[in-house]
Amino acid sequence: MRIHAREGDQVRIGVSIPIPEPYTSSLSRARIEVGDPLAHSVPPHITLLPPTVIAPGGLEPVHQHLKAVAERHTPFVVELRGTATFRPVSPVVYVRVAVGAQFCEELQESVNAGPLAQETRFPYHPHVTIAHEIPECGLDAAAEVMGGFEAIFPVAHFSLYEYGDDGVWRDEGTFTLTS
Repeated sequence: MRIHAREGDQVRIGVSIPIPEPYTSSLSRARIEVGDPLAHSVPPHITLLPPTVIAPGGLEPVHQHLKAVAERHTPFVVELRGTATFRPVSPVVYVRVAVGAQFCEELQESVNAGPLAQETRFPYHPHVTIAHEIPECGLDAAAEVMGGFEAIFPVAHFSLYEYGDDGVWRDEGTFTLTS
């Protein structure tokens, strides 16, 4: 995970769809078992806005923007199924978004606008990371262990997270899809 350095009192944020229980426990456990050091600090999620640095006064406009985004989108269903990888471009193994990817893409496009508009490092591809920047054997193990993983759940909200100096992402606001 690439975290931008911050200056002074800037804030590091991200926006994502949290994965509900009982699935989050299974996904976290798999990440722990393959030795991913981020397993304890990054909860399972589908990223909508990657780690981003904003000015401290920028949080209120971000909250207003995310509230407006949520009001324009309807709840939808996500089905996670099987694994894939971004290798060789990036050392990541993930669980695939088999159903609901288009809704995730539309939501991501709306989030990545206004005060959060930015060029992304890679084209958007909704997924749930289960191994990141660990040795190849760990990436292979994650792909094998979670290859049969399946989950279906409704997405009725997304969350704004702040990245603390302790390396932990904390939920700082929930935005309910209401269109």
